[in-house]
Amino acid sequence: MNLLKALAAVSSMTLLSRILGFVRDTVIARTFGAGLLTDAFFVAFKIPNLLRRLFAEGAFSQAFVPILAEYKNRQGQDATRLLVSQVGSALTLVLVLVALVGVLAAPWVAYVSAPGFRADPEKFALTVTLLRITFPYIIFISLVALAAGILNTYSRFSVPAFAPVLLNVAMIGAALWLAPYFDPPVLALGWGVALGGVLQLAWMLPHLARIGMLPSPTLRFNDPGVRRILTLMAPATLGVSVAQISLLINTIFASFLVTGSVSWLYYADRLMEFPAGMLGVALGTILLPSLAKHYADDSPAEYSRLLDWGLRLTLLLALPASAALAVLAVPLIASLFHYGAFTAHDVSMTQQALVAYSLGLLGLILVKVLAPGFYARQNIRTPVKVALFTLAATQLMNLAFIRPFGHAGLALAIGLGACLNAGLLLHLLKKHGIYQPQPGWTGYILRVVLAVMLMAALLFYGMGPASWWLAAGLGERLLRLTVLVGAGAGVYFAALVLMGFRPRQFARRAAE
Repeated sequence: MNLLKALAAVSSMTLLSRILGFVRDTVIARTFGAGLLTDAFFVAFKIPNLLRRLFAEGAFSQAFVPILAEYKNRQGQDATRLLVSQVGSALTLVLVLVALVGVLAAPWVAYVSAPGFRADPEKFALTVTLLRITFPYIIFISLVALAAGILNTYSRFSVPAFAPVLLNVAMIGAALWLAPYFDPPVLALGWGVALGGVLQLAWMLPHLARIGMLPSPTLRFNDPGVRRILTLMAPATLGVSVAQISLLINTIFASFLVTGSVSWLYYADRLMEFPAGMLGVALGTILLPSLAKHYADDSPAEYSRLLDWGLRLTLLLALPASAALAVLAVPLIASLFHYGAFTAHDVSMTQQALVAYSLGLLGLILVKVLAPGFYARQNIRTPVKVALFTLAATQLMNLAFIRPFGHAGLALAIGLGACLNAGLLLHLLKKHGIYQPQPGWTGYILRVVLAVMLMAALLFYGMGPASWWLAAGLGERLLRLTVLVGAGAGVYFAALVLMGFRPRQFARRAAE
């Protein structure tokens, strides 16, 4: 399979999911605004979502996929199917226990994740209730991550990439049609999250059956592969999830700021995740199985060239996305969220957070490419050391930035921490001889930066004053934003073509 086509397929599915995600957030913003109800829901939703990213899509996937690829390449179908069944059974048992503990301990979880809410008993009680509704989501979505790891290893990338669409559909339906039947109405969103988890798992199971990898229950957990996965998972939790831990700590800081701070950070994070998901998650998804296969086949030169390919694509696509987010912050936020209860003040506050996040977008995406460079080799120690250092540095930046910049300072610390993380990972990959840059990087960077500057200038002068975006109607905003984005993309890629870039230069096949 051509990796560029695989990236396009995964990115297109991610684009559909992100568009529906924005529809979801627009519906939430219009219905609930940015206040007590949304602060409580976003904290409650963040906890199982964090656990999903830490243990399912994070540590578990990074530990599971390389070993699964090794079994597939070296031990055959039967041994691979047995490994899948044993891992699936063990994971299900652990997840049920975690969900049960989470439901019972919801007040303590709410206190730890948002201690500032204790000053408002109504907000705190609502957060506890929503936590108890959403916590079982971790069971279904973690099993979805297991299925995604299997399907991606077998180059079925589009199926897992489509699954998040179902979560957004469930939440949109809950907000539009179920909210009037709950008191308070925001409880409907919690049940929408739970339903979305069930729908995603139901979508994945038939596709596992088609490749003969549907797990069957087993109580035999003595496979060496299972033990190796468990050994890798504990340290990998920090290694691949430092940004998520930082986001959780940011929520703790934000809970002590003015009401709405948690929501402003959430809406900015959602916009930042659009390019991060389309590129970072998509690249990490397609790179890890191929890197693991190259490592299993003892092909260090191909391993290095694949990393170089991923880094060049990241710079090519992430740098203009970062610039566009910063320049078009007000048009994007106003077009998507400035309706109903979401005020002009909310737009301004969310803009501050989004501009701060955009400064670190390149680092956030690079981590998704560089971390698999270690994990595909089953090297846990190195990225964990980097993650711990980065986490400590991010919290120091939080303390330094929160007083002068408020909630935007928290977003800035996340972004700069991600850049530090990426820089250290890149340095160590080169130092250990894992990655050797291919020739031509200096000219490549200069041409991309020049194209980004031309695009940013067009967007800045073309968007007009912020007051227009706050006063215009939905149709006017969307039309003008579409024209701006299209013109910006056209100028960027036209400049690249004039400077000698061609799509065929990025064609590369997946490792078989």
